[in-house]
Amino acid sequence: MQKRSIAITGIGIFSPIGIGREAFWDNLKAGKSGIEPTKHYHCTATPGCIGGEVKEFTEEAAKKDYLKSQRKSIKVMSRETQLGTAAALQALADSKLDLEKIDHQRMGVLYGANLMFFPPDTMTDPAEACKDESGKFQFDAWGSKGIGKMEPLWMLRYLPNMPACHIAIFTDARGPNNSVTLDEASPGVALTEALNIMERGAADMMLVGGTGTRIHPVRAIHARLADPLGFDEQNPSASCKPFDTQRNGQVASEAAVCLVLEEAEHAKQRGATIYGYLLGGGSSCVAKPTGEADIAKAVLNASKGALRRAGLEASDLGHVNAHGVATVEGDRDEAAGLRQLLDGSDVPVTALKGYFGNAGAASGFMEIVGSLLSMNAGAIPPILNCDHPDTETGLHLVHGQAEPTKKKVFLNINYTKPGQASAVVIAGA
Repeated sequence: MQKRSIAITGIGIFSPIGIGREAFWDNLKAGKSGIEPTKHYHCTATPGCIGGEVKEFTEEAAKKDYLKSQRKSIKVMSRETQLGTAAALQALADSKLDLEKIDHQRMGVLYGANLMFFPPDTMTDPAEACKDESGKFQFDAWGSKGIGKMEPLWMLRYLPNMPACHIAIFTDARGPNNSVTLDEASPGVALTEALNIMERGAADMMLVGGTGTRIHPVRAIHARLADPLGFDEQNPSASCKPFDTQRNGQVASEAAVCLVLEEAEHAKQRGATIYGYLLGGGSSCVAKPTGEADIAKAVLNASKGALRRAGLEASDLGHVNAHGVATVEGDRDEAAGLRQLLDGSDVPVTALKGYFGNAGAASGFMEIVGSLLSMNAGAIPPILNCDHPDTETGLHLVHGQAEPTKKKVFLNINYTKPGQASAVVIAGA
Protein backbone atom coordinates (compact mmCIF):
# COMPACT_ATOMS: atom_id res chain seq x y z
CA MET A 1 0.00 0.00 0.00
CA GLN A 2 1.14 3.54 -0.73
CA LYS A 3 2.25 5.41 2.38
CA ARG A 4 -0.25 8.08 3.42
CA SER A 5 1.00 11.67 3.47
CA ILE A 6 0.12 13.60 6.63
CA ALA A 7 -0.34 17.36 6.32
CA ILE A 8 -0.52 20.11 8.94
CA THR A 9 -3.61 22.22 8.16
CA GLY A 10 -4.32 24.13 11.35
CA ILE A 11 -2.38 25.91 14.11
CA GLY A 12 -3.69 27.02 17.49
CA ILE A 13 -1.22 28.63 19.89
CA PHE A 14 -1.39 30.30 23.30
CA SER A 15 2.14 31.36 24.12
CA PRO A 16 4.07 33.93 26.18
CA ILE A 17 4.78 35.84 22.94
CA GLY A 18 1.26 35.89 21.65
CA ILE A 19 -2.07 34.17 21.23
CA GLY A 20 -2.79 32.95 17.73
CA ARG A 21 -0.55 32.14 14.80
CA GLU A 22 -0.17 35.71 13.53
CA ALA A 23 0.67 37.31 16.89
CA PHE A 24 3.15 34.55 17.69
CA TRP A 25 4.83 34.89 14.29
CA ASP A 26 5.02 38.70 14.46
CA ASN A 27 6.69 38.65 17.88
CA LEU A 28 9.06 35.83 16.92
CA LYS A 29 10.20 37.83 13.87
CA ALA A 30 10.62 40.91 16.04
CA GLY A 31 12.83 39.03 18.51
CA LYS A 32 10.47 39.73 21.38
CA SER A 33 10.88 37.87 24.67
CA GLY A 34 7.81 36.81 26.63
CA ILE A 35 9.78 36.34 29.84
CA GLU A 36 9.06 38.86 32.61
CA PRO A 37 7.70 39.02 36.18
CA THR A 38 4.51 36.97 36.37
CA LYS A 39 1.09 38.58 36.83
CA HIS A 40 -1.45 35.75 36.86
CA TYR A 41 0.59 33.91 39.48
CA HIS A 42 1.09 36.55 42.15
CA CYS A 43 4.16 34.79 43.48
CA THR A 44 6.17 31.98 41.99
CA ALA A 45 9.32 30.29 43.27
CA THR A 46 11.42 31.26 40.26
CA PRO A 47 14.31 33.72 40.70
CA GLY A 48 12.95 37.24 40.46
CA CYS A 49 9.43 35.76 40.12
CA ILE A 50 9.97 35.69 36.35
CA GLY A 51 8.48 33.34 33.80
CA GLY A 52 6.90 33.04 30.40
CA GLU A 53 3.22 33.65 31.03
CA VAL A 54 0.20 33.72 28.71
CA LYS A 55 -0.87 37.02 30.23
CA GLU A 56 -3.88 37.67 28.00
CA PHE A 57 -5.49 34.38 29.00
CA THR A 58 -7.58 35.12 32.07
CA GLU A 59 -10.70 33.37 33.34
CA GLU A 60 -12.76 36.31 32.10
CA ALA A 61 -11.17 36.12 28.64
CA ALA A 62 -11.77 32.36 28.58
CA LYS A 63 -15.47 32.84 29.30
CA LYS A 64 -15.99 35.73 26.91
CA ASP A 65 -13.72 34.75 24.02
CA TYR A 66 -11.64 31.61 23.90
CA LEU A 67 -14.07 29.15 25.51
CA LYS A 68 -17.30 31.09 25.09
CA SER A 69 -19.35 28.10 23.91
CA GLN A 70 -17.83 25.88 26.61
CA ARG A 71 -18.11 28.28 29.53
CA LYS A 72 -20.24 25.87 31.60
CA SER A 73 -17.34 23.41 31.60
CA ILE A 74 -14.69 25.91 32.69
CA LYS A 75 -15.38 25.16 36.37
CA VAL A 76 -14.10 21.59 35.91
CA MET A 77 -10.97 22.65 33.99
CA SER A 78 -7.58 23.56 35.43
CA ARG A 79 -5.75 26.43 33.75
CA GLU A 80 -3.67 23.99 31.68
CA THR A 81 -6.82 22.21 30.49
CA GLN A 82 -8.47 25.52 29.60
CA LEU A 83 -5.40 26.57 27.59
CA GLY A 84 -5.15 23.20 25.84
CA THR A 85 -8.81 23.17 24.90
CA ALA A 86 -8.71 26.75 23.66
CA ALA A 87 -5.68 25.95 21.49
CA ALA A 88 -7.50 22.99 19.92
CA LEU A 89 -10.58 25.06 19.12
CA GLN A 90 -8.37 27.78 17.64
CA ALA A 91 -6.51 25.23 15.51
CA LEU A 92 -9.80 23.83 14.22
CA ALA A 93 -10.95 27.33 13.27
CA ASP A 94 -7.63 27.96 11.54
CA SER A 95 -7.98 24.72 9.56
CA LYS A 96 -11.47 25.70 8.37
CA LEU A 97 -12.65 22.13 8.82
CA ASP A 98 -16.45 22.04 8.56
CA LEU A 99 -17.58 19.93 11.50
CA GLU A 100 -20.99 19.53 9.86
CA LYS A 101 -19.46 17.75 6.87
CA ILE A 102 -16.67 15.56 8.26
CA ASP A 103 -16.90 11.95 9.40
CA HIS A 104 -16.47 12.29 13.16
CA GLN A 105 -15.51 8.62 13.45
CA ARG A 106 -12.40 9.54 11.45
CA MET A 107 -11.22 12.39 13.71
CA GLY A 108 -9.11 11.68 16.80
CA VAL A 109 -7.31 13.56 19.58
CA LEU A 110 -3.81 13.04 20.97
CA TYR A 111 -2.56 15.45 23.61
CA GLY A 112 0.59 15.86 25.67
CA ALA A 113 0.45 17.23 29.19
CA ASN A 114 2.48 17.64 32.34
CA LEU A 115 1.33 16.28 35.67
CA MET A 116 -1.23 18.81 36.94
CA PHE A 117 -1.35 20.30 40.42
CA PHE A 118 -3.97 22.30 42.29
CA PRO A 119 -3.23 25.82 43.59
CA PRO A 120 -2.08 25.63 47.24
CA ASP A 121 -4.84 27.96 48.42
CA THR A 122 -7.51 25.40 47.48
CA MET A 123 -6.34 23.41 50.52
CA THR A 124 -6.84 26.28 52.97
CA ASP A 125 -10.39 25.41 54.09
CA PRO A 126 -9.78 21.63 54.30
CA ALA A 127 -6.61 22.22 56.32
CA GLU A 128 -8.29 24.71 58.66
CA ALA A 129 -11.11 22.23 59.33
CA CYS A 130 -8.58 19.70 60.64
CA LYS A 131 -6.93 21.94 63.23
CA ASP A 132 -7.40 21.34 66.94
CA GLU A 133 -7.92 24.06 69.54
CA SER A 134 -4.18 24.81 69.65
CA GLY A 135 -4.08 25.28 65.86
CA LYS A 136 -2.20 22.03 65.19
CA PHE A 137 -3.21 20.02 62.12
CA GLN A 138 -4.76 16.66 63.04
CA PHE A 139 -4.18 14.01 60.38
CA ASP A 140 -6.85 11.69 61.78
CA ALA A 141 -9.48 14.41 61.23
CA TRP A 142 -8.95 14.49 57.47
CA GLY A 143 -11.54 11.83 56.60
CA SER A 144 -14.29 13.23 58.80
CA LYS A 145 -13.66 16.97 58.54
CA GLY A 146 -11.13 17.85 55.85
CA ILE A 147 -12.04 15.97 52.70
CA GLY A 148 -15.58 17.37 52.69
CA LYS A 149 -14.14 20.85 52.30
CA MET A 150 -12.29 20.00 49.08
CA GLU A 151 -13.43 21.84 45.95
CA PRO A 152 -16.21 20.01 44.05
CA LEU A 153 -15.06 17.77 41.20
CA TRP A 154 -11.47 18.22 42.36
CA MET A 155 -10.25 15.08 40.58
CA LEU A 156 -11.67 16.11 37.19
CA ARG A 157 -9.80 19.40 37.24
CA TYR A 158 -6.30 18.01 37.58
CA LEU A 159 -6.12 14.77 35.60
CA PRO A 160 -3.63 15.14 32.70
CA ASN A 161 -5.92 13.24 30.31
CA MET A 162 -8.69 15.83 30.69
CA PRO A 163 -7.55 18.13 27.84
CA ALA A 164 -8.00 15.29 25.33
CA CYS A 165 -11.35 14.36 26.93
CA HIS A 166 -12.80 17.87 26.78
CA ILE A 167 -11.54 18.44 23.24
CA ALA A 168 -13.11 15.20 22.02
CA ILE A 169 -16.43 16.08 23.66
CA PHE A 170 -16.54 19.64 22.31
CA THR A 171 -15.61 18.62 18.76
CA ASP A 172 -17.43 15.25 18.76
CA ALA A 173 -14.17 13.57 17.79
CA ARG A 174 -15.03 9.85 17.98
CA GLY A 175 -11.76 8.48 16.59
CA PRO A 176 -8.62 7.40 18.51
CA ASN A 177 -8.05 9.35 21.72
CA ASN A 178 -4.96 9.25 23.89
CA SER A 179 -2.89 11.35 26.30
CA VAL A 180 0.90 11.47 26.75
CA THR A 181 2.48 12.64 30.03
CA LEU A 182 6.19 12.70 29.23
CA ASP A 183 6.81 16.34 30.11
CA GLU A 184 9.11 17.94 27.50
CA ALA A 185 9.30 14.74 25.45
CA SER A 186 5.52 14.70 24.98
CA PRO A 187 5.35 16.62 21.65
CA GLY A 188 7.50 14.24 19.63
CA VAL A 189 5.86 11.16 21.15
CA ALA A 190 2.33 12.51 20.59
CA LEU A 191 3.05 13.48 16.99
CA THR A 192 4.71 10.13 16.24
CA GLU A 193 1.78 8.20 17.69
CA ALA A 194 -0.64 10.33 15.66
CA LEU A 195 1.47 9.61 12.57
CA ASN A 196 1.23 5.88 13.33
CA ILE A 197 -2.55 6.10 13.70
CA MET A 198 -3.03 8.02 10.48
CA GLU A 199 -0.57 6.02 8.38
CA ARG A 200 -2.35 2.79 9.26
CA GLY A 201 -5.64 4.35 8.20
CA ALA A 202 -7.34 4.56 11.59
CA ALA A 203 -8.08 8.30 11.21
CA ASP A 204 -8.12 11.01 8.54
CA MET A 205 -7.84 13.95 10.95
CA MET A 206 -6.15 14.31 14.34
CA LEU A 207 -5.99 17.18 16.82
CA VAL A 208 -2.50 16.84 18.26
CA GLY A 209 -1.14 19.23 20.85
CA GLY A 210 0.31 19.84 24.25
CA THR A 211 -0.40 21.98 27.27
CA GLY A 212 1.89 22.60 30.20
CA THR A 213 3.10 24.90 32.91
CA ARG A 214 6.24 25.15 34.99
CA ILE A 215 5.30 28.47 36.63
CA HIS A 216 2.35 27.09 38.58
CA PRO A 217 3.30 27.65 42.26
CA VAL A 218 3.81 23.93 42.94
CA ARG A 219 5.53 23.21 39.63
CA ALA A 220 7.85 26.18 40.14
CA ILE A 221 8.93 24.80 43.51
CA HIS A 222 9.64 21.43 41.88
CA ALA A 223 11.65 23.18 39.17
CA ARG A 224 13.66 25.19 41.67
CA LEU A 225 14.49 22.09 43.71
CA ALA A 226 15.42 19.97 40.67
CA ASP A 227 16.84 22.30 38.01
CA PRO A 228 19.20 25.25 37.64
CA LEU A 229 16.93 28.22 36.95
CA GLY A 230 18.32 31.09 34.91
CA PHE A 231 18.10 34.73 35.91
CA ASP A 232 19.66 37.84 34.44
CA GLU A 233 19.18 40.50 37.09
CA GLN A 234 20.20 43.30 34.72
CA ASN A 235 17.83 42.15 31.97
CA PRO A 236 15.23 39.65 33.24
CA SER A 237 13.69 39.18 29.78
CA ALA A 238 17.07 37.80 28.61
CA SER A 239 17.32 35.24 31.42
CA CYS A 240 17.09 32.23 29.11
CA LYS A 241 20.32 31.98 27.05
CA PRO A 242 20.42 28.74 25.01
CA PHE A 243 23.91 27.66 23.93
CA ASP A 244 25.44 30.90 25.24
CA THR A 245 28.65 30.84 27.28
CA GLN A 246 26.87 32.84 30.00
CA ARG A 247 23.84 30.56 30.28
CA ASN A 248 22.96 29.73 33.86
CA GLY A 249 19.68 27.82 33.76
CA GLN A 250 16.27 27.36 32.24
CA VAL A 251 13.31 29.70 32.65
CA ALA A 252 9.89 28.33 33.55
CA SER A 253 6.83 29.16 31.45
CA GLU A 254 3.37 28.03 30.38
CA ALA A 255 1.73 27.49 26.99
CA ALA A 256 -0.62 25.37 24.91
CA VAL A 257 -0.41 24.52 21.21
CA CYS A 258 -2.47 22.33 18.90
CA LEU A 259 -1.84 21.22 15.33
CA VAL A 260 -4.48 19.81 13.01
CA LEU A 261 -3.04 16.80 11.18
CA GLU A 262 -4.92 15.73 8.10
CA GLU A 263 -4.44 13.07 5.46
CA ALA A 264 -3.07 15.07 2.53
CA GLU A 265 -5.63 14.00 -0.09
CA HIS A 266 -8.44 14.70 2.37
CA ALA A 267 -6.99 18.19 2.90
CA LYS A 268 -6.50 18.87 -0.81
CA GLN A 269 -10.01 17.78 -1.73
CA ARG A 270 -11.49 20.43 0.53
CA GLY A 271 -9.00 23.11 -0.52
CA ALA A 272 -7.28 23.40 2.84
CA THR A 273 -4.21 25.55 3.47
CA ILE A 274 -1.28 23.22 4.09
CA TYR A 275 1.50 24.54 6.35
CA GLY A 276 3.71 21.47 6.13
CA TYR A 277 3.99 17.70 6.36
CA LEU A 278 4.87 15.39 9.24
CA LEU A 279 7.46 12.98 7.84
CA GLY A 280 8.69 10.96 10.78
CA GLY A 281 9.28 10.71 14.49
CA GLY A 282 11.38 8.81 17.01
CA SER A 283 11.93 8.51 20.75
CA SER A 284 14.49 7.05 23.14
CA CYS A 285 15.26 6.85 26.85
CA VAL A 286 18.84 6.10 27.86
CA ALA A 287 20.63 5.79 31.19
CA LYS A 288 24.33 5.37 31.86
CA PRO A 289 25.57 2.39 33.92
CA THR A 290 25.71 4.81 36.88
CA GLY A 291 21.96 5.43 36.57
CA GLU A 292 22.38 9.01 35.31
CA ALA A 293 20.52 10.10 32.20
CA ASP A 294 22.50 9.86 28.97
CA ILE A 295 21.04 12.88 27.18
CA ALA A 296 23.52 12.78 24.30
CA LYS A 297 22.70 9.17 23.45
CA ALA A 298 18.95 9.66 23.85
CA VAL A 299 19.02 12.71 21.55
CA LEU A 300 21.07 10.80 18.99
CA ASN A 301 18.80 7.74 19.08
CA ALA A 302 15.56 9.71 18.82
CA SER A 303 16.89 11.87 15.99
CA LYS A 304 18.19 8.90 14.03
CA GLY A 305 14.86 7.17 14.45
CA ALA A 306 12.94 10.20 13.19
CA LEU A 307 15.21 10.58 10.15
CA ARG A 308 15.03 6.87 9.37
CA ARG A 309 11.23 7.00 9.52
CA ALA A 310 11.28 10.01 7.18
CA GLY A 311 13.69 8.31 4.77
CA LEU A 312 16.24 11.13 5.10
CA GLU A 313 19.85 11.67 6.15
CA ALA A 314 21.00 14.35 8.56
CA SER A 315 22.60 16.24 5.65
CA ASP A 316 19.13 16.60 4.09
CA LEU A 317 17.98 18.86 6.92
CA GLY A 318 17.55 22.58 6.41
CA HIS A 319 17.99 23.13 10.14
CA VAL A 320 17.65 21.59 13.57
CA ASN A 321 15.43 23.17 16.23
CA ALA A 322 17.11 21.97 19.42
CA HIS A 323 15.75 21.64 22.95
CA GLY A 324 18.26 24.30 24.07
CA VAL A 325 17.07 24.49 27.67
CA ALA A 326 19.94 26.86 28.60
CA THR A 327 21.47 24.86 31.45
CA VAL A 328 25.24 24.38 31.30
CA GLU A 329 25.12 20.58 31.35
CA GLY A 330 21.93 20.19 29.32
CA ASP A 331 23.09 22.23 26.34
CA ARG A 332 26.52 20.58 26.49
CA ASP A 333 25.08 17.06 26.44
CA GLU A 334 22.55 17.83 23.73
CA ALA A 335 25.27 19.37 21.58
CA ALA A 336 27.33 16.18 21.96
CA GLY A 337 24.44 14.13 20.61
CA LEU A 338 23.86 16.56 17.74
CA ARG A 339 27.52 16.52 16.73
CA GLN A 340 27.34 12.74 16.35
CA LEU A 341 24.12 13.03 14.39
CA LEU A 342 25.32 15.72 11.98
CA ASP A 343 28.76 14.12 11.59
CA GLY A 344 30.42 17.19 10.08
CA SER A 345 27.41 18.39 8.05
CA ASP A 346 27.05 22.16 8.32
CA VAL A 347 23.38 22.06 9.29
CA PRO A 348 22.25 25.23 11.11
CA VAL A 349 20.99 24.75 14.67
CA THR A 350 18.54 27.05 16.42
CA ALA A 351 16.73 26.91 19.77
CA LEU A 352 13.72 29.04 20.70
CA LYS A 353 13.28 28.83 24.47
CA GLY A 354 14.95 32.24 24.80
CA TYR A 355 11.68 33.69 23.48
CA PHE A 356 9.24 31.84 25.71
CA GLY A 357 11.02 29.61 28.25
CA ASN A 358 10.30 25.98 29.09
CA ALA A 359 6.59 25.10 29.23
CA GLY A 360 7.09 21.37 29.56
CA ALA A 361 4.72 19.45 27.28
CA ALA A 362 3.93 22.52 25.16
CA SER A 363 7.51 23.69 24.46
CA GLY A 364 8.25 21.46 21.47
CA PHE A 365 5.00 22.42 19.82
CA MET A 366 5.87 26.12 20.10
CA GLU A 367 9.27 25.37 18.57
CA ILE A 368 7.67 23.44 15.71
CA VAL A 369 5.33 26.32 14.94
CA GLY A 370 8.26 28.76 15.08
CA SER A 371 10.36 26.70 12.68
CA LEU A 372 7.47 25.94 10.34
CA LEU A 373 6.34 29.56 9.94
CA SER A 374 9.89 30.87 9.64
CA MET A 375 11.00 28.18 7.20
CA ASN A 376 7.99 28.73 4.95
CA ALA A 377 9.01 32.40 4.89
CA GLY A 378 12.52 31.41 3.80
CA ALA A 379 14.35 31.89 7.10
CA ILE A 380 15.68 30.10 10.17
CA PRO A 381 14.80 31.91 13.41
CA PRO A 382 17.82 32.93 15.50
CA ILE A 383 18.56 31.83 19.07
CA LEU A 384 17.46 34.73 21.27
CA ASN A 385 20.00 35.91 23.91
CA CYS A 386 22.82 33.87 22.38
CA ASP A 387 25.16 36.88 22.33
CA HIS A 388 28.24 34.81 23.19
CA PRO A 389 27.81 31.52 21.29
CA ASP A 390 29.48 28.57 22.95
CA THR A 391 32.04 27.44 20.36
CA GLU A 392 32.68 24.26 22.33
CA THR A 393 29.33 22.93 21.12
CA GLY A 394 30.89 22.47 17.69
CA LEU A 395 27.58 23.41 16.11
CA HIS A 396 26.56 25.97 13.48
CA LEU A 397 24.46 28.08 15.85
CA VAL A 398 22.01 30.56 14.30
CA HIS A 399 22.33 33.73 16.38
CA GLY A 400 22.11 37.48 16.04
CA GLN A 401 19.73 37.42 13.10
CA ALA A 402 17.70 34.98 11.06
CA GLU A 403 19.51 32.98 8.38
CA PRO A 404 18.00 32.60 4.92
CA THR A 405 17.16 29.07 3.83
CA LYS A 406 15.68 27.28 0.85
CA LYS A 407 15.73 23.82 2.45
CA LYS A 408 12.24 23.31 3.79
CA VAL A 409 12.75 20.43 6.18
CA PHE A 410 13.74 20.50 9.86
CA LEU A 411 14.24 18.30 12.89
CA ASN A 412 12.82 19.25 16.29
CA ILE A 413 14.25 17.65 19.44
CA ASN A 414 13.13 17.71 23.06
CA TYR A 415 14.27 15.77 26.12
CA THR A 416 13.58 15.42 29.82
CA LYS A 417 16.00 15.46 32.72
CA PRO A 418 15.53 11.70 33.40
CA GLY A 419 16.76 10.96 29.86
CA GLN A 420 13.70 10.68 27.64
CA ALA A 421 14.09 12.26 24.20
CA SER A 422 11.76 12.62 21.24
CA ALA A 423 12.24 14.04 17.77
CA VAL A 424 10.14 14.76 14.69
CA VAL A 425 11.00 15.60 11.08
CA ILE A 426 8.72 18.14 9.39
CA ALA A 427 8.77 19.50 5.84
CA GLY A 428 7.35 22.83 4.75
CA ALA A 429 4.55 23.27 2.25
